[in-house]
Amino acid sequence: MANLIMRFPGGKGKAVTLSYDDGVEQDIKLIEIVKKYGIRGTFNLNSGCYPPEDITWAPGTIHRRMPKSKVTKVYSNCDWEVATHGYTHPSLVGLPINIATQEIVDDRKALEEQFGGMIRGFAYPFGAYDDTAVEVLRSCGICYARTVGTTHDFNIPKDWLRLDATCHHNDPMLMELAQRFLDIPANWDPKMFYLWGHSYEFEEKDNWDVLENFCKLVGGKEDIWYATNIEIYDYWYAFKQLRFNMAMNECYNPTATDVWFCYGDKELVIKGGETIKF
Repeated sequence: MANLIMRFPGGKGKAVTLSYDDGVEQDIKLIEIVKKYGIRGTFNLNSGCYPPEDITWAPGTIHRRMPKSKVTKVYSNCDWEVATHGYTHPSLVGLPINIATQEIVDDRKALEEQFGGMIRGFAYPFGAYDDTAVEVLRSCGICYARTVGTTHDFNIPKDWLRLDATCHHNDPMLMELAQRFLDIPANWDPKMFYLWGHSYEFEEKDNWDVLENFCKLVGGKEDIWYATNIEIYDYWYAFKQLRFNMAMNECYNPTATDVWFCYGDKELVIKGGETIKF
């Protein structure tokens, strides 16, 4: 029996995605930088934490959340995903289940009304979670939830509701990891580089060059899919739904997503709703 290996759209073997929290003013500059290199990802917002529309931040304030109207304008005009981060940004650990559930549901509802479509992603406030929090998210229809854990690897997650990142952007190994990722031959398991942080940290540390250099290194590569968190999850889930016969020479794709995969020395694509023989 040959090996069955998922490939990303277009038959690519690698994906890059970013994840940034809190809906702060510095996200505007982040968007300007990543757009130059075709990098994409997810913004995690707290819809219950928007400041007043006429907010004026005191000089020297670093963590500057944007009011609702500006949030709508900024994130509606970029091609990143919007995900939840808790309505009022509490740690879910220790909250009564009904209150934790309300935090997720209220944020989902508000963001879906604000941006349209379904909101199915999450980032744990303060990175705090436990088994109860995971089950709350599952019951609220959340598909993936990012932690603040670091893997220093590029493997596709086994548990999407305990989603650790490759690293934070201030990790001293960032560029080494990025080069290692680029050097991996794309002829075996698919690989994903997942970077996270808060864009206000670039202003705080005066190191926007960290983001610029990372994007310059990993951007614009023909063998990399630049995607949002939910796009990668949905694609992975579609691959998992493929149905094969016992002889492994026929495949049915019950989803609406075209899926690429390798089986032995065969590089194949199956369209949504299609059955192929190979």
